[in-house]
Amino acid sequence: MDRHQIVEQIPGLRRYARALVGDAWAADDLVQDTLERACGQWRLWKAGTDLRAWLFTVMHNLFANQVRSAGRRVSAGIRVDPDDVAGELIAPDGGVESSLDLQRCLMRLPEDQRAVLLLVTLEDLTYEEVAHILSIPVGTVMSRLSRARSRLRELMEGPPDAAAGHRAPSGAPVLRRMK
Repeated sequence: MDRHQIVEQIPGLRRYARALVGDAWAADDLVQDTLERACGQWRLWKAGTDLRAWLFTVMHNLFANQVRSAGRRVSAGIRVDPDDVAGELIAPDGGVESSLDLQRCLMRLPEDQRAVLLLVTLEDLTYEEVAHILSIPVGTVMSRLSRARSRLRELMEGPPDAAAGHRAPSGAPVLRRMK
């Protein structure tokens, strides 16, 4: 393993980290922590296996630990039911700029769904690779991806308005997938 192989992975790690945490500084810190952890635990990587998947696994585990740690610091009495704030989670009808605020909508997805969506769409990983990185079954990857896409679509388009003939706030028809 040479330094060049790791350096090749940094742009992908940065993309994923920025989309995952939503902040450039925090993303850079996550990438740095990932690389430090990978160097410290280099003996755990098996030569001949996918270095990219291993580094993404390290990053995902670090991020999950950070989320859990931050959750412990928050008062246990503060709980928000997503149904109670559903109106606040929908992209406002303010034209193309606000309805296409993808980053804001991505950050409103549950972390587990956001991670799967980003790994599949942004990093172009297979379902099997994502399952390995996140230590979940392939079926769970597909389920989370489906829910993430559906929720992201809702956030980007807003709820369908029955009075408007099932049209999104932008006036475009809301498409429904039929099996």
